[in-house]
Amino acid sequence: MKELKNDVKLFLDAFFIGIIGAFCAEIFILLLDFISKYTLGKIAGYIPPDTIHIFNNITNSHQYNPWLVIAVITIGGLISGLIVYTFAPEAEGHGTDTVIRAFHRTGGYLRPIVVPVKILASAITIGTGGAAGREGPTALFSAGIGSIYANWKKVSIQRRQTFVILGMAAGLSAVFKAPLGTAIFALEVLYIRSEFQSKELMFIIFGALVAYTITGFLFGWEPLFHINSNLNVTDLYIFLLIALFGIVSGIVSVFVPNIFYYTRDFFRKIPIKPHFKPAIGAFFVGIIAIWYPEVLGGGYGWIQAAINAELGLKLMLILFVLKMLAFAFTVGSGGSGGVFAPTLFIGAMFGGVFGYLLHQNVTLFALLGMASIFAAAARTPLASVIMVVEMTNGYSLLVPAILSVFFAFFVHLLIVSKFKIKYVTLYEAQLIDKSYSPIFQIDKLKDVLLCNIDLIKLPPKDIKNYKLLALLESGKPIKLPDGQYLFFGQILKNMKLKEFDHAKYLLNTRVLYIFRKGEWLHPKEVKELYKGDEVLLLGKKEDIEDLEKIFTPVSEIFSKLKIQEMAIEGIKEIKK
Repeated sequence: MKELKNDVKLFLDAFFIGIIGAFCAEIFILLLDFISKYTLGKIAGYIPPDTIHIFNNITNSHQYNPWLVIAVITIGGLISGLIVYTFAPEAEGHGTDTVIRAFHRTGGYLRPIVVPVKILASAITIGTGGAAGREGPTALFSAGIGSIYANWKKVSIQRRQTFVILGMAAGLSAVFKAPLGTAIFALEVLYIRSEFQSKELMFIIFGALVAYTITGFLFGWEPLFHINSNLNVTDLYIFLLIALFGIVSGIVSVFVPNIFYYTRDFFRKIPIKPHFKPAIGAFFVGIIAIWYPEVLGGGYGWIQAAINAELGLKLMLILFVLKMLAFAFTVGSGGSGGVFAPTLFIGAMFGGVFGYLLHQNVTLFALLGMASIFAAAARTPLASVIMVVEMTNGYSLLVPAILSVFFAFFVHLLIVSKFKIKYVTLYEAQLIDKSYSPIFQIDKLKDVLLCNIDLIKLPPKDIKNYKLLALLESGKPIKLPDGQYLFFGQILKNMKLKEFDHAKYLLNTRVLYIFRKGEWLHPKEVKELYKGDEVLLLGKKEDIEDLEKIFTPVSEIFSKLKIQEMAIEGIKEIKK
């Protein structure tokens, strides 16, 4: 009975968040469209073509002026940077990573200020010509509303996480009119390995469906992209070409996140305040736009042109390269915008080039490129297939897309496993699975401490989440009543454990538990510690100091998300 009551509450919550998510997405699209028409359109004489038309009565006031484009986009980058880094630095970049990071670190808590900052900064960035998509800002905006809703209802951490994912799925569903795909994406993007829970998925799908339905009634039911040709594939030779295309797409997908993040790293090293860096990135995009204004904005209209086979081979090849650079400059510099649409753009152009070169259906391969390159680069294969099918209403695309995505994902996985690729995904906050999520491991760590309550002499009410998070992420010890400390960190070389009085010791410190490959191991299960193992130790400060050459109180696994946040804030390192 209690479980049924909780399900009814979650059903109502999903319905309510779905409504909010739909209106969040539409508010953002309206604001974005308004800024685009009154900056690029009225000043520079260029309005990036889109598949969503709202202010149709506004037209270019004069011919395209590339020098005014540079001025508009640079000023837009400057304003966006000042807004973000003054009020909410965590709103920088493509947004989805911020949601993922919050999900894993703080149980989905997002500061309320992030919501208005993200929507305004992103609308300015993209509306003035930034080469980014609207899905990242929408994801963060609507997820932030889910977090605010959780604050209002004072729910548990687990329920807050569900609300945040519900909000993200609802917002994305309203933007892309793809309720099933965006619901799966909202869960799939959290981890490199699938961690689906069917019960949660059904409520998230329902929330996304509510958002989709509201958007349909308000703005029409047409899919985001249209297909004008027959995509039925019945020829074995075409299937073989699709498999080949998937292989090549897997190779290309390795370059997309690496170009993006190496550009991001370059901008972070520039010795000026981060407030001004988005303007520099925007200026570079403006330079590209002198010759190829197609790179400006999200590029949805040009994706449609590629699907329609309206672009020539040479232009598609050039745009394939330049869009990678343009979106890396826009978002990598700290500008606010999404990476999904630019990746779809890159995939569509690459697929179109492949189709032209092999004298095949350009529409088919443009669509397969959209699905395959994003699926591998974002590590979201299932969501990518379904989203592209839903966004085009091209259900005959399903089987070819599965085949292409499978080979792209598999080849990408082989390459990043074989070679030391620094960035393996567009979403660096993705974790391998929930075993590496700090918020999930806090509960495990609480159990470990409660099992050793007689040793640590710490009242259960004093075992606080924020203390355990600090212990996991930055090795900050927890002081115990008897003058001892709890330490957590990484072993730097193989070490034998000593056994004394039915307990295991590392030199003079007692080993309480070992974290190895996603699992907590009791000391009785372990005879030797290996380099890279992370251990929970009990001892005095001077005993820990004796371990300096073999132990560091910073977790390589759990500090990952903290280090990312510190990089955004401009902090150089975790204090030990």
